[in-house]
Amino acid sequence: MKTSFLKIVQCAFAVALGFSSCQTTQSEMKLEQQGDSLTVVHITHPTKYLLLPIEEKAAESQVRLDTGDAADTDMDVRLAQTQVDYFVPFELPAGVRTATVRINRIAKEALCWKQMKLSDTFDTTNTDKFRPVYHHTPLYGWMNDANGLVYKDGEYHLYFQYNPYGSVWGNMHWGHSVSKDLMHWEHRAPAIARDTLGHIFSGSSVVDVNNTAGYGAGTIVAFYTSASDKNGQIQCMAYSCDNGNTYTKYEKNPVLTSFDGLKDFRDPKVFWYAPEEKWVMIVSADKEMRFYASKNLKEWEYLSAWGEGYGVQPRQFECPDMVQLPVNGDKSRMKWVMLVNVNPGCYFGGSATQYFVGDFDGTHFICDSPKETVKWLDWGKDHYATVCFSNTGDRVIGVPWMSNWQYANIVPTRQYRSANALPRELGLYEQAGELYVSAAPVKEVQGLRRENKEVPAFTIDAEYRIESLLNDNEGAYELELHFTNETAKVMGFKLFNEAEEEVNIYFDLPEGKLVMDRTKSGIVDFGRNSTPHTLEAHDRRVSTSINYRDDFALATWGPVAKAPTHTLNVFVDKCSVEIFLDGGKIAMTNLVFPNAPYNRMSFYGNGGSYRVDKCAIYKLEL
Repeated sequence: MKTSFLKIVQCAFAVALGFSSCQTTQSEMKLEQQGDSLTVVHITHPTKYLLLPIEEKAAESQVRLDTGDAADTDMDVRLAQTQVDYFVPFELPAGVRTATVRINRIAKEALCWKQMKLSDTFDTTNTDKFRPVYHHTPLYGWMNDANGLVYKDGEYHLYFQYNPYGSVWGNMHWGHSVSKDLMHWEHRAPAIARDTLGHIFSGSSVVDVNNTAGYGAGTIVAFYTSASDKNGQIQCMAYSCDNGNTYTKYEKNPVLTSFDGLKDFRDPKVFWYAPEEKWVMIVSADKEMRFYASKNLKEWEYLSAWGEGYGVQPRQFECPDMVQLPVNGDKSRMKWVMLVNVNPGCYFGGSATQYFVGDFDGTHFICDSPKETVKWLDWGKDHYATVCFSNTGDRVIGVPWMSNWQYANIVPTRQYRSANALPRELGLYEQAGELYVSAAPVKEVQGLRRENKEVPAFTIDAEYRIESLLNDNEGAYELELHFTNETAKVMGFKLFNEAEEEVNIYFDLPEGKLVMDRTKSGIVDFGRNSTPHTLEAHDRRVSTSINYRDDFALATWGPVAKAPTHTLNVFVDKCSVEIFLDGGKIAMTNLVFPNAPYNRMSFYGNGGSYRVDKCAIYKLEL
């Protein structure tokens, strides 16, 4: 076996891409290349991080901090072979003289060995023009489903599927952010890390008020799916005694496995069922949901299954949630709502959230509607994996992932990928004898309103243009619009920029549709003539047959009830447009990637006239 050594002494100096590699104590890194694909990195006086150079289209290598513990876990990292797209920090142990990192599946000629460096800092200054102003994003790296959402002691804990070692899917951890108002988020260290049982997939968290698990009253207990080729998909538990900042994994994990060896068995949602003083867990089990019960959060008994043949089922259900909502705000008339996420299956292709309204008796869920009934929570392309906070009292607040598995890995951002859509407060309303879920932006977003520009009421029988929406527009604002129809068949407006990139939003009244058209919104062909990333078998959520341009550049629509007046709240951020119609009776969420902010507006109509009774423009700032 041929072994070579490379000695690198890290001193204070400026390096490319804005990263610094500085320390006062001399650190030394030696690369011991064992064969063609295994390298052992020996570090003396380790700094806080080993900065790893990433090439997104490279195959995954395996990187492991070697402490000699059986819990040491390989991370899948796309180390640079021919070019460096960006760096990610690999944390090294503190207070030790030496550290060892084992790197497998990467050739000794790869570029990463020349670019790898030690550093006590990692620069997280925003470098991405499309990073939202007021939507939650990870500080860096990849994010998908929100999970484990819980409110405690004045803080909202948003955990999320997270890859700290690259901006594409992999190495599932639970990332962690905290807010007091659902708008301003503080980034914290990942709460639950990938381990030898597998990736840490989605799940939920509860506050164990009555100390049923025995870890202390008020402990936050989290449930998640560990997923690996070796173990399959198994349900595990962890608990936090410091208000959700750090978690201890239950020593007897898993707490639940599939009784029939089902491959797709994941995303546990746990809630307290007060009438029987028990905990209930819902697990996505292929194309149905399975219910389990427990008194102590550790031992679970099977109750029932529901969902076979209901709604849209092109593939398995995932990321379930079940909440109680009052009908039309009447707390004497409560109904249960089952949220079910499906991918693919969206009316417009790819990922979406559907829901079912019914009753739950502690054992069985009974849906009010026939099996073929389909109800969407959002009518856009970029709304998925919606789950709700626990422990919020009468408020039911859901948080969607704002992307679509058809193109999530290749959207034109790099420092980070994916954001959460605005948190939405869910309600239940009745229309034509049927119950529907409304999703309105949480009231806290109004606290971001700054500059207010209000246009006097006007009537549209031709074009009406607003040449400048806001001064110093960075692409983050809200429009509040009140429409009254007179004789028009189409009522609409376009948001556009100097490059004539536009988002076209209009009511097609004869068809009863509200439409958002992003075909000319800016960058829409980011996947054209490109090869999708080589995603490993464990990434179960990405389509294998994709026409990226046609999947992104399209219009979406939602049904509109016939009425003389309508109100729209339109939230624009640097990479998204969200519409809420008539208090959230219809929501529509779509990504956009304009080369400059939309700072102009043009109203138009067809077939007659209509009035715009209110046109308010609010600049939104954190």
